[in-house]
Amino acid sequence: MQAYFHRTTSAAPLAVFRMAFGLMLLGSIVRFWSKGWIIDLYIKPRFFFSFYGFEFVKPLGPYTYMLFAVCGISALFVALGLYYRVAIVSLFLSFTYIELIDKSTYLNHYYFVSMVCLLLIVLPAHTYFSVDAYRNRTLPADQIPAWCIDSLKLFVSVLYFFAGLAKLNSDWLLHAQPLRIWLPAHNDMPLIGFLFNYSWTPYVFSWFGCLYDLSIPFLLWNRQTRPWAYVAVVVFHGLTAVLFPIGMFPYIMIVTALIFFSADFHQSLLSQIARLCSVSTTFLSPHRTFVFQPVVGRSIRGFLAVFLVVQLLFPFRYLLYPGELFWTEQGYRFSWRVMLMEKAGYAQFTVKDNAGHRTIVNNTQFLTPLQEKMMSTQPDMLLQFAHILRDYYAQHGFQSPQVYVDSYVALNGRLGKPLIDPTIDLASKQESFAAKPWITSFDDTIYGF
Repeated sequence: MQAYFHRTTSAAPLAVFRMAFGLMLLGSIVRFWSKGWIIDLYIKPRFFFSFYGFEFVKPLGPYTYMLFAVCGISALFVALGLYYRVAIVSLFLSFTYIELIDKSTYLNHYYFVSMVCLLLIVLPAHTYFSVDAYRNRTLPADQIPAWCIDSLKLFVSVLYFFAGLAKLNSDWLLHAQPLRIWLPAHNDMPLIGFLFNYSWTPYVFSWFGCLYDLSIPFLLWNRQTRPWAYVAVVVFHGLTAVLFPIGMFPYIMIVTALIFFSADFHQSLLSQIARLCSVSTTFLSPHRTFVFQPVVGRSIRGFLAVFLVVQLLFPFRYLLYPGELFWTEQGYRFSWRVMLMEKAGYAQFTVKDNAGHRTIVNNTQFLTPLQEKMMSTQPDMLLQFAHILRDYYAQHGFQSPQVYVDSYVALNGRLGKPLIDPTIDLASKQESFAAKPWITSFDDTIYGF
Protein backbone atom coordinates (compact mmCIF):
# COMPACT_ATOMS: atom_id res chain seq x y z
CA MET A 1 0.00 0.00 0.00
CA GLN A 2 2.80 2.42 0.85
CA ALA A 3 4.39 1.71 -2.53
CA TYR A 4 1.14 2.71 -4.23
CA PHE A 5 0.91 5.96 -2.26
CA HIS A 6 4.43 6.86 -3.40
CA ARG A 7 3.71 6.06 -7.05
CA THR A 8 3.54 9.05 -9.40
CA THR A 9 1.92 9.62 -12.76
CA SER A 10 1.62 12.37 -15.34
CA ALA A 11 -0.31 15.46 -14.30
CA ALA A 12 -1.67 15.86 -17.84
CA PRO A 13 -4.96 13.91 -17.32
CA LEU A 14 -5.85 15.98 -14.27
CA ALA A 15 -5.00 19.21 -16.11
CA VAL A 16 -7.21 18.25 -19.06
CA PHE A 17 -10.01 17.24 -16.70
CA ARG A 18 -9.75 20.56 -14.83
CA MET A 19 -9.97 22.54 -18.06
CA ALA A 20 -12.80 20.52 -19.58
CA PHE A 21 -14.79 20.44 -16.34
CA GLY A 22 -14.48 24.19 -15.82
CA LEU A 23 -15.46 24.99 -19.40
CA MET A 24 -18.46 22.63 -19.29
CA LEU A 25 -19.73 24.31 -16.13
CA LEU A 26 -19.16 27.75 -17.63
CA GLY A 27 -21.21 26.64 -20.64
CA SER A 28 -23.94 25.37 -18.32
CA ILE A 29 -24.14 28.71 -16.50
CA VAL A 30 -24.26 30.65 -19.78
CA ARG A 31 -26.97 28.31 -21.09
CA PHE A 32 -28.99 28.66 -17.89
CA TRP A 33 -28.72 32.45 -18.02
CA SER A 34 -29.52 32.77 -21.73
CA LYS A 35 -32.69 30.66 -21.48
CA GLY A 36 -34.11 32.80 -18.70
CA TRP A 37 -34.12 29.92 -16.23
CA ILE A 38 -32.57 31.99 -13.44
CA ILE A 39 -35.62 34.22 -13.15
CA ASP A 40 -38.09 31.39 -13.87
CA LEU A 41 -36.67 28.94 -11.32
CA TYR A 42 -35.05 31.08 -8.63
CA ILE A 43 -36.62 34.55 -8.65
CA LYS A 44 -40.26 34.31 -9.77
CA PRO A 45 -41.45 31.53 -7.41
CA ARG A 46 -43.18 32.72 -4.23
CA PHE A 47 -42.09 29.71 -2.20
CA PHE A 48 -39.21 27.25 -2.33
CA PHE A 49 -38.70 23.66 -1.20
CA SER A 50 -35.52 23.54 0.86
CA PHE A 51 -33.59 20.36 1.60
CA TYR A 52 -33.96 19.01 5.12
CA GLY A 53 -31.00 20.22 7.17
CA PHE A 54 -30.23 23.00 4.70
CA GLU A 55 -33.10 25.34 5.50
CA PHE A 56 -30.54 28.14 5.93
CA VAL A 57 -30.05 28.15 2.15
CA LYS A 58 -32.42 30.89 1.08
CA PRO A 59 -33.31 32.33 -2.34
CA LEU A 60 -31.47 35.56 -3.01
CA GLY A 61 -34.02 37.34 -5.17
CA PRO A 62 -32.39 39.57 -7.82
CA TYR A 63 -28.99 38.85 -6.25
CA THR A 64 -29.31 35.35 -7.71
CA TYR A 65 -27.81 36.77 -10.89
CA MET A 66 -24.73 37.71 -8.89
CA LEU A 67 -24.56 34.17 -7.50
CA PHE A 68 -24.64 32.71 -11.01
CA ALA A 69 -22.03 35.24 -12.15
CA VAL A 70 -19.73 34.17 -9.31
CA CYS A 71 -20.30 30.54 -10.26
CA GLY A 72 -19.55 31.19 -13.94
CA ILE A 73 -16.42 33.25 -13.26
CA SER A 74 -15.21 30.62 -10.81
CA ALA A 75 -15.70 27.91 -13.44
CA LEU A 76 -13.67 29.95 -15.95
CA PHE A 77 -10.88 30.51 -13.43
CA VAL A 78 -10.83 26.79 -12.63
CA ALA A 79 -10.49 25.98 -16.33
CA LEU A 80 -7.63 28.47 -16.66
CA GLY A 81 -6.03 27.40 -13.41
CA LEU A 82 -6.07 31.03 -12.28
CA TYR A 83 -6.22 31.56 -8.51
CA TYR A 84 -7.21 27.92 -8.59
CA ARG A 85 -7.61 27.19 -4.89
CA VAL A 86 -9.88 30.17 -4.33
CA ALA A 87 -11.74 29.53 -7.60
CA ILE A 88 -12.52 25.85 -6.92
CA VAL A 89 -13.75 26.57 -3.39
CA SER A 90 -15.89 29.41 -4.78
CA LEU A 91 -17.22 27.12 -7.52
CA PHE A 92 -18.11 24.40 -5.02
CA LEU A 93 -19.89 26.80 -2.66
CA SER A 94 -21.76 28.79 -5.32
CA PHE A 95 -22.85 25.77 -7.39
CA THR A 96 -23.93 23.80 -4.33
CA TYR A 97 -25.83 26.80 -2.98
CA ILE A 98 -27.73 27.05 -6.27
CA GLU A 99 -28.43 23.31 -6.14
CA LEU A 100 -29.85 23.53 -2.62
CA ILE A 101 -32.18 26.51 -3.14
CA ASP A 102 -35.12 24.45 -4.37
CA LYS A 103 -35.69 20.71 -4.27
CA SER A 104 -37.92 21.02 -7.34
CA THR A 105 -34.85 21.42 -9.56
CA TYR A 106 -32.92 18.46 -8.10
CA LEU A 107 -30.99 16.40 -10.62
CA ASN A 108 -28.41 13.70 -9.99
CA HIS A 109 -25.84 15.46 -12.11
CA TYR A 110 -25.99 18.58 -9.94
CA TYR A 111 -24.95 16.39 -7.03
CA PHE A 112 -22.23 14.84 -9.19
CA VAL A 113 -20.84 18.26 -10.09
CA SER A 114 -20.79 19.35 -6.44
CA MET A 115 -18.94 16.19 -5.41
CA VAL A 116 -16.38 16.57 -8.21
CA CYS A 117 -15.78 20.16 -7.10
CA LEU A 118 -15.28 18.90 -3.55
CA LEU A 119 -12.67 16.42 -4.78
CA LEU A 120 -10.89 19.04 -6.88
CA ILE A 121 -10.49 21.24 -3.80
CA VAL A 122 -7.94 18.79 -2.38
CA LEU A 123 -6.31 17.66 -5.65
CA PRO A 124 -3.32 19.47 -7.27
CA ALA A 125 -5.13 20.13 -10.55
CA HIS A 126 -3.38 23.50 -11.04
CA THR A 127 0.24 22.32 -10.99
CA TYR A 128 0.36 21.71 -14.74
CA PHE A 129 -0.76 23.74 -17.75
CA SER A 130 -2.35 26.48 -15.68
CA VAL A 131 -1.99 30.22 -15.30
CA ASP A 132 -0.99 29.68 -11.69
CA ALA A 133 1.85 27.39 -12.79
CA TYR A 134 2.97 30.01 -15.32
CA ARG A 135 2.94 32.83 -12.78
CA ASN A 136 4.49 30.87 -9.90
CA ARG A 137 7.63 29.14 -11.08
CA THR A 138 7.86 27.02 -7.91
CA LEU A 139 4.47 25.41 -8.59
CA PRO A 140 4.78 23.66 -12.00
CA ALA A 141 4.99 19.87 -11.85
CA ASP A 142 4.42 17.30 -14.57
CA GLN A 143 4.19 14.41 -12.09
CA ILE A 144 1.64 14.02 -9.28
CA PRO A 145 0.69 11.16 -6.93
CA ALA A 146 -1.17 8.47 -8.88
CA TRP A 147 -3.94 8.33 -6.28
CA CYS A 148 -4.97 11.89 -7.21
CA ILE A 149 -6.23 10.71 -10.59
CA ASP A 150 -7.36 7.29 -9.39
CA SER A 151 -9.68 8.94 -6.83
CA LEU A 152 -11.57 10.65 -9.65
CA LYS A 153 -11.70 7.42 -11.64
CA LEU A 154 -13.06 5.57 -8.62
CA PHE A 155 -15.73 8.16 -8.02
CA VAL A 156 -16.90 8.02 -11.65
CA SER A 157 -16.89 4.22 -11.44
CA VAL A 158 -19.03 4.32 -8.29
CA LEU A 159 -21.55 6.55 -10.06
CA TYR A 160 -21.86 4.22 -13.04
CA PHE A 161 -21.89 1.01 -11.01
CA PHE A 162 -24.60 2.18 -8.64
CA ALA A 163 -26.64 3.47 -11.57
CA GLY A 164 -26.40 -0.05 -12.99
CA LEU A 165 -27.28 -1.73 -9.69
CA ALA A 166 -30.36 0.48 -9.42
CA LYS A 167 -31.52 -0.83 -12.81
CA LEU A 168 -31.51 -4.40 -11.53
CA ASN A 169 -35.18 -4.24 -10.69
CA SER A 170 -38.24 -5.92 -12.13
CA ASP A 171 -39.83 -2.74 -13.47
CA TRP A 172 -36.73 -1.88 -15.50
CA LEU A 173 -35.71 -5.32 -16.75
CA LEU A 174 -38.95 -7.32 -16.92
CA HIS A 175 -41.44 -4.58 -17.81
CA ALA A 176 -39.13 -2.05 -19.53
CA GLN A 177 -40.59 0.71 -17.40
CA PRO A 178 -40.48 3.65 -17.63
CA LEU A 179 -38.97 3.46 -21.14
CA ARG A 180 -42.20 1.87 -22.45
CA ILE A 181 -43.88 5.15 -21.55
CA TRP A 182 -41.16 7.54 -22.72
CA LEU A 183 -39.80 6.12 -25.98
CA PRO A 184 -43.01 6.03 -28.09
CA ALA A 185 -43.28 9.79 -27.65
CA HIS A 186 -40.15 10.09 -29.84
CA ASN A 187 -41.40 8.02 -32.77
CA ASP A 188 -41.10 11.07 -35.03
CA MET A 189 -37.35 11.26 -34.46
CA PRO A 190 -35.29 11.11 -37.68
CA LEU A 191 -33.61 7.82 -38.65
CA ILE A 192 -34.46 5.76 -35.58
CA GLY A 193 -37.88 7.10 -34.55
CA PHE A 194 -39.77 4.26 -36.24
CA LEU A 195 -38.06 1.77 -33.89
CA PHE A 196 -39.89 3.26 -30.94
CA ASN A 197 -43.17 1.92 -32.31
CA TYR A 198 -42.04 -1.66 -31.67
CA SER A 199 -42.84 -3.26 -28.31
CA TRP A 200 -39.38 -4.85 -28.04
CA THR A 201 -37.43 -1.57 -28.35
CA PRO A 202 -37.88 -0.42 -24.73
CA TYR A 203 -36.61 -3.81 -23.55
CA VAL A 204 -33.48 -3.49 -25.70
CA PHE A 205 -32.84 0.00 -24.35
CA SER A 206 -33.48 -1.11 -20.76
CA TRP A 207 -31.13 -4.08 -20.87
CA PHE A 208 -28.46 -2.19 -22.78
CA GLY A 209 -28.64 0.68 -20.27
CA CYS A 210 -28.24 -1.69 -17.35
CA LEU A 211 -25.33 -3.63 -18.89
CA TYR A 212 -23.70 -0.37 -19.96
CA ASP A 213 -23.74 1.13 -16.47
CA LEU A 214 -22.50 -2.04 -14.80
CA SER A 215 -19.67 -2.73 -17.24
CA ILE A 216 -18.47 0.64 -18.51
CA PRO A 217 -16.19 1.49 -15.54
CA PHE A 218 -14.26 -1.79 -15.99
CA LEU A 219 -14.09 -1.39 -19.76
CA LEU A 220 -12.73 2.16 -19.39
CA TRP A 221 -10.10 1.05 -16.86
CA ASN A 222 -8.85 -1.64 -19.28
CA ARG A 223 -6.45 -0.32 -21.91
CA GLN A 224 -7.49 -2.84 -24.59
CA THR A 225 -11.23 -2.15 -24.32
CA ARG A 226 -10.99 1.58 -23.56
CA PRO A 227 -11.40 2.97 -27.13
CA TRP A 228 -14.50 0.87 -27.78
CA ALA A 229 -15.84 1.66 -24.33
CA TYR A 230 -15.51 5.36 -25.05
CA VAL A 231 -17.44 4.91 -28.29
CA ALA A 232 -20.17 3.33 -26.17
CA VAL A 233 -20.01 6.31 -23.78
CA VAL A 234 -20.52 8.74 -26.67
CA VAL A 235 -23.37 6.70 -28.19
CA PHE A 236 -25.13 6.11 -24.87
CA HIS A 237 -24.95 9.67 -23.61
CA GLY A 238 -25.54 11.08 -27.08
CA LEU A 239 -28.82 9.18 -27.27
CA THR A 240 -29.88 10.26 -23.79
CA ALA A 241 -29.13 13.87 -24.70
CA VAL A 242 -31.36 13.63 -27.77
CA LEU A 243 -34.19 11.67 -26.14
CA PHE A 244 -34.45 13.14 -22.66
CA PRO A 245 -34.31 16.70 -21.26
CA ILE A 246 -31.53 16.19 -18.71
CA GLY A 247 -29.45 19.26 -19.51
CA MET A 248 -25.67 19.09 -19.67
CA PHE A 249 -25.29 15.77 -17.87
CA PRO A 250 -24.66 13.61 -20.99
CA TYR A 251 -21.97 16.00 -22.23
CA ILE A 252 -20.35 16.23 -18.81
CA MET A 253 -20.13 12.44 -18.64
CA ILE A 254 -18.70 12.20 -22.16
CA VAL A 255 -15.95 14.63 -21.16
CA THR A 256 -15.44 13.06 -17.73
CA ALA A 257 -14.77 9.62 -19.25
CA LEU A 258 -11.60 11.02 -20.83
CA ILE A 259 -9.92 10.84 -17.40
CA PHE A 260 -9.50 7.10 -18.02
CA PHE A 261 -7.31 7.63 -21.09
CA SER A 262 -3.53 7.37 -20.98
CA ALA A 263 -1.17 10.18 -20.02
CA ASP A 264 0.18 10.23 -23.62
CA PHE A 265 -3.32 10.93 -24.93
CA HIS A 266 -3.78 13.89 -22.59
CA GLN A 267 -0.25 15.14 -23.22
CA SER A 268 -1.02 15.16 -26.93
CA LEU A 269 -4.20 17.17 -26.30
CA LEU A 270 -2.29 19.73 -24.22
CA SER A 271 0.42 20.02 -26.89
CA GLN A 272 -2.21 20.80 -29.51
CA ILE A 273 -3.85 23.38 -27.21
CA ALA A 274 -0.42 24.91 -26.56
CA ARG A 275 0.21 25.28 -30.28
CA LEU A 276 -3.22 26.83 -30.87
CA CYS A 277 -2.65 29.30 -28.02
CA SER A 278 0.97 29.98 -28.97
CA VAL A 279 2.19 28.71 -25.60
CA SER A 280 5.84 27.72 -25.36
CA THR A 281 6.34 23.96 -25.29
CA THR A 282 8.80 24.42 -22.40
CA PHE A 283 5.70 25.20 -20.35
CA LEU A 284 4.72 21.54 -20.78
CA SER A 285 8.01 20.13 -19.48
CA PRO A 286 8.70 21.31 -15.93
CA HIS A 287 10.27 17.90 -15.04
CA ARG A 288 9.23 18.11 -11.44
CA THR A 289 7.12 15.93 -9.14
CA PHE A 290 4.49 17.52 -6.94
CA VAL A 291 4.78 16.23 -3.39
CA PHE A 292 2.36 16.91 -0.56
CA GLN A 293 3.73 17.69 2.87
CA PRO A 294 3.51 14.37 4.83
CA VAL A 295 0.76 15.58 7.17
CA VAL A 296 -1.19 17.17 4.32
CA GLY A 297 -0.87 14.07 2.15
CA ARG A 298 -2.09 11.76 4.91
CA SER A 299 -5.00 14.09 5.69
CA ILE A 300 -6.09 14.26 2.06
CA ARG A 301 -5.85 10.49 1.64
CA GLY A 302 -7.91 10.08 4.80
CA PHE A 303 -10.50 12.50 3.47
CA LEU A 304 -10.66 10.66 0.12
CA ALA A 305 -11.08 7.32 1.90
CA VAL A 306 -13.97 8.66 3.97
CA PHE A 307 -15.47 10.31 0.88
CA LEU A 308 -15.44 7.06 -1.12
CA VAL A 309 -16.81 5.00 1.79
CA VAL A 310 -19.70 7.46 2.16
CA GLN A 311 -20.38 7.24 -1.57
CA LEU A 312 -20.44 3.44 -1.31
CA LEU A 313 -22.75 3.32 1.72
CA PHE A 314 -25.05 6.30 1.25
CA PRO A 315 -27.07 4.80 -1.64
CA PHE A 316 -28.05 1.89 0.64
CA ARG A 317 -29.68 4.08 3.29
CA TYR A 318 -33.06 3.25 1.73
CA LEU A 319 -32.80 -0.13 3.47
CA LEU A 320 -33.42 1.69 6.76
CA TYR A 321 -36.95 2.59 5.64
CA PRO A 322 -40.04 0.42 5.18
CA GLY A 323 -42.03 0.34 1.97
CA GLU A 324 -41.22 0.46 -1.71
CA LEU A 325 -38.41 2.95 -2.45
CA PHE A 326 -39.92 4.22 -5.70
CA TRP A 327 -43.18 4.93 -3.87
CA THR A 328 -41.93 6.50 -0.65
CA GLU A 329 -38.70 7.97 -2.11
CA GLN A 330 -37.13 7.78 1.34
CA GLY A 331 -33.44 7.43 0.53
CA TYR A 332 -33.95 7.95 -3.20
CA ARG A 333 -32.04 11.18 -3.80
CA PHE A 334 -28.25 11.38 -3.84
CA SER A 335 -27.94 7.69 -4.66
CA TRP A 336 -27.26 7.65 -8.43
CA ARG A 337 -30.75 6.40 -9.29
CA VAL A 338 -31.12 7.97 -12.71
CA MET A 339 -34.34 7.99 -14.76
CA LEU A 340 -35.78 4.87 -13.14
CA MET A 341 -39.39 5.86 -12.73
CA GLU A 342 -42.25 7.82 -14.18
CA LYS A 343 -44.55 9.28 -11.59
CA ALA A 344 -47.65 11.21 -12.55
CA GLY A 345 -50.30 12.54 -10.23
CA TYR A 346 -52.08 15.42 -8.62
CA ALA A 347 -52.60 16.70 -5.11
CA GLN A 348 -55.61 18.62 -3.81
CA PHE A 349 -55.15 20.25 -0.42
CA THR A 350 -57.87 21.15 2.04
CA VAL A 351 -57.18 23.64 4.83
CA LYS A 352 -59.59 23.98 7.75
CA ASP A 353 -59.71 24.88 11.44
CA ASN A 354 -61.92 24.29 14.45
CA ALA A 355 -63.58 27.71 13.99
CA GLY A 356 -65.32 26.50 10.84
CA HIS A 357 -62.99 27.96 8.24
CA ARG A 358 -62.43 25.69 5.26
CA THR A 359 -60.89 26.16 1.81
CA ILE A 360 -59.79 24.05 -1.14
CA VAL A 361 -56.34 25.20 -2.22
CA ASN A 362 -55.51 26.27 -5.73
CA ASN A 363 -51.91 25.07 -5.95
CA THR A 364 -51.07 27.45 -8.80
CA GLN A 365 -51.60 30.37 -6.43
CA PHE A 366 -48.52 29.28 -4.56
CA LEU A 367 -46.36 27.22 -6.90
CA THR A 368 -44.92 27.30 -10.39
CA PRO A 369 -45.94 24.50 -12.80
CA LEU A 370 -42.60 22.73 -12.23
CA GLN A 371 -42.91 22.98 -8.46
CA GLU A 372 -46.47 21.66 -8.52
CA LYS A 373 -45.48 18.75 -10.75
CA MET A 374 -42.56 17.76 -8.52
CA MET A 375 -44.48 18.30 -5.29
CA SER A 376 -47.49 16.22 -6.32
CA THR A 377 -45.58 12.92 -6.38
CA GLN A 378 -42.93 13.30 -3.65
CA PRO A 379 -44.01 12.77 -0.03
CA ASP A 380 -41.49 15.08 1.61
CA MET A 381 -42.43 17.90 -0.75
CA LEU A 382 -46.12 17.29 -0.06
CA LEU A 383 -45.33 17.70 3.63
CA GLN A 384 -43.36 20.89 2.98
CA PHE A 385 -46.18 22.38 0.96
CA ALA A 386 -48.63 21.51 3.72
CA HIS A 387 -46.44 23.49 6.11
CA ILE A 388 -46.33 26.40 3.66
CA LEU A 389 -50.14 26.36 3.55
CA ARG A 390 -50.39 26.07 7.34
CA ASP A 391 -48.22 29.13 7.86
CA TYR A 392 -49.93 31.09 5.09
CA TYR A 393 -53.47 30.49 6.31
CA ALA A 394 -52.46 31.06 9.93
CA GLN A 395 -51.59 34.59 8.82
CA HIS A 396 -54.94 34.94 7.02
CA GLY A 397 -57.49 34.29 9.75
CA PHE A 398 -57.32 30.53 10.33
CA GLN A 399 -56.77 29.35 13.90
CA SER A 400 -54.29 26.48 14.14
CA PRO A 401 -54.90 25.38 10.52
CA GLN A 402 -55.18 21.71 9.69
CA VAL A 403 -54.00 20.58 6.25
CA TYR A 404 -55.18 17.43 4.47
CA VAL A 405 -54.34 16.20 1.00
CA ASP A 406 -56.01 13.98 -1.54
CA SER A 407 -53.07 12.79 -3.63
CA TYR A 408 -53.32 10.27 -6.45
CA VAL A 409 -50.12 9.00 -8.05
CA ALA A 410 -49.41 6.52 -10.82
CA LEU A 411 -45.99 4.84 -10.79
CA ASN A 412 -44.49 3.37 -13.96
CA GLY A 413 -47.80 2.91 -15.75
CA ARG A 414 -49.77 1.44 -12.85
CA LEU A 415 -53.20 2.72 -11.94
CA GLY A 416 -53.21 5.76 -9.71
CA LYS A 417 -53.75 5.39 -5.99
CA PRO A 418 -53.52 7.66 -2.93
CA LEU A 419 -49.93 8.44 -1.95
CA ILE A 420 -50.72 10.09 1.40
CA ASP A 421 -53.28 9.01 4.00
CA PRO A 422 -56.05 11.60 3.45
CA THR A 423 -57.09 11.45 7.13
CA ILE A 424 -53.72 12.70 8.38
CA ASP A 425 -53.29 16.36 9.29
CA LEU A 426 -49.95 17.10 7.62
CA ALA A 427 -49.74 20.45 9.40
CA SER A 428 -49.07 18.55 12.61
CA LYS A 429 -46.34 16.32 11.14
CA GLN A 430 -42.69 17.30 11.29
CA GLU A 431 -39.98 16.61 8.73
CA SER A 432 -37.17 14.35 9.91
CA PHE A 433 -34.99 11.46 8.78
CA ALA A 434 -37.44 9.05 10.40
CA ALA A 435 -39.83 6.91 8.37
CA LYS A 436 -43.08 8.58 7.33
CA PRO A 437 -45.98 6.32 8.43
CA TRP A 438 -48.53 8.59 6.73
CA ILE A 439 -47.35 7.42 3.30
CA THR A 440 -49.77 4.75 2.08
CA SER A 441 -48.75 1.19 1.34
CA PHE A 442 -47.73 0.55 -2.27
CA ASP A 443 -49.52 -2.83 -2.42
CA ASP A 444 -47.21 -4.11 -5.12
CA THR A 445 -43.63 -5.34 -5.26
CA ILE A 446 -40.75 -4.12 -7.37
CA TYR A 447 -38.04 -6.76 -7.03
CA GLY A 448 -34.36 -5.84 -7.03
CA PHE A 449 -32.12 -3.13 -5.65
